[in-house]
Amino acid sequence: MTAPAGVPLGRHPAVSALTEYLRRVALEFGVGLESCTVDHDSPVSAYLALEGRLPHYPGRDVALLWDEERGWAAAIETHSGEDLIVLRYLGGPDVAPAPAKVARFVRALYEDDHTVGRPDPVVLREAGTMENLLALLEKRLSSR
Repeated sequence: MTAPAGVPLGRHPAVSALTEYLRRVALEFGVGLESCTVDHDSPVSAYLALEGRLPHYPGRDVALLWDEERGWAAAIETHSGEDLIVLRYLGGPDVAPAPAKVARFVRALYEDDHTVGRPDPVVLREAGTMENLLALLEKRLSSR
């Protein structure tokens, strides 16, 4: 089930921890949770709309995608309503890196710097139980 990130749904604590992580990442871009959605199905995933357009794709909106197996990816919207087109993956080793690292990844994307991230997806961890995801996110949230 997909829902706006700030909407309480009586869900597992891992989703609340993910929402807090998303809030911290979104703050790096000057946006709030209104720019985010979370898909509660396995693998848990999230969407974060970004401001601005990329130089090579001036007519397309830009978004960050996150999932519990691959971490962050940068994508552009299509005009046809189909799936987003992924441009780059942040890569590992952590699916929930510090928000500042995600911000560096996005800056590199806007600057057309291909030294940050990778073009191919890499599974950093297998989707596990909500308890495992909660532990991973709590570790990130406590490390500041």
